[in-house]
Amino acid sequence: MHPSDGDNELGTSDRAVAVGEPWGDGEDFVLPDYDAGCISNIVPALLEYPPLGDGWMPAGVAEAEQVVLLVIDGLGWHQLQARTELAPTLAGAAGGPITTVAPSTTAAALSSIATGVPPGEHGVVGYKIRVGGQTLNTLRWSTGTGDARKSIPPRDFQQVPAFGGRAPVVVNKAEFVGSGFTTAHLDNVDYRPYGTMATLVWEIERAVAAGERFVYGYYDGLDRVGHERGHQGAFDAEFAFVDRLVADVRAAVPDDVVVLVTADHGQVDTTGLTRPIDEAVMRTTTAVSGEDRFVWLHATDPAETARVAQDLHGSDFVVATRDELLDRGVFGRRVTPDALERLGDVALLARGCAALLDPTGRTPNLLGRHGSLTPAEMHVPLVSV
Repeated sequence: MHPSDGDNELGTSDRAVAVGEPWGDGEDFVLPDYDAGCISNIVPALLEYPPLGDGWMPAGVAEAEQVVLLVIDGLGWHQLQARTELAPTLAGAAGGPITTVAPSTTAAALSSIATGVPPGEHGVVGYKIRVGGQTLNTLRWSTGTGDARKSIPPRDFQQVPAFGGRAPVVVNKAEFVGSGFTTAHLDNVDYRPYGTMATLVWEIERAVAAGERFVYGYYDGLDRVGHERGHQGAFDAEFAFVDRLVADVRAAVPDDVVVLVTADHGQVDTTGLTRPIDEAVMRTTTAVSGEDRFVWLHATDPAETARVAQDLHGSDFVVATRDELLDRGVFGRRVTPDALERLGDVALLARGCAALLDPTGRTPNLLGRHGSLTPAEMHVPLVSV
């Protein structure tokens, strides 16, 4: 049974929206293609959930007896196209771009890949989420009072079963074992931890040799380097390394095994283009959540907050109310009551490479960022090596 056919009550009815289409209104934004070529549909297609249409999966994948799905965090399609000479393996692979989900951020996107549903259904609707008067950092699974695994149980927070209730081999970093986010989106899988790239490749090779029909691997180095160093020489070097890693995985398994590569999101370089949310905007809010390029403002008077935000940040950000985003289907056609409650009142979506920092909280000193709906963040590869 497809995960979205479960027993959860859905608080927002199906909406007649066009997904996978441009935003319109002159904005260079891309909406997630939840009906076809989106990361939320990869696992259902591979594990033979109900049909999702065709034309977006690389040729030959459907006939494969064994598939390795390798998720490279931060591997944007447009960043790849700018570095094809550094990544000949990926550049020569069959396939093309699909969309990620919204917001284009790791917590929401990895949850969608694993569960096979949009963020509106699994409820991990961003990096920082307001829950019970606190702000949950989903990747650290912590609030201002520390570890939140007891106060906000991950299994209760996200209840859609990973991989349709199957228990495939998941090759992931050893440091993530038992974390709140891992429990929330990768519960009840055959978790194979790795500490080095050699063991990542070896664990994939071992699982394939044992006859596993589907193996999931994850690597986060590219996204991390982009965050820390921007998109200059170190990012290029990491791109070349990722390409060699993909080639090593390809060489480690038999030729008739499909090695499928995708990503959770792309990334933009925001060096020199960040500033705090204006004090006048902050005076109209009760809290801030989301990410630096998809900022949620929580407000008692959303109309006033939207007006002030438009006046002060409208040149670099699209200002939209929660209902406007729901009507566009940004989080999927269906949004559960839990997910709806976790959204803010007014959203600021970055154009270009701008970013807004929450002046009340500790914000990492990042250079590369993501979260908004620009093509550089929304388009990711789905290629068969």
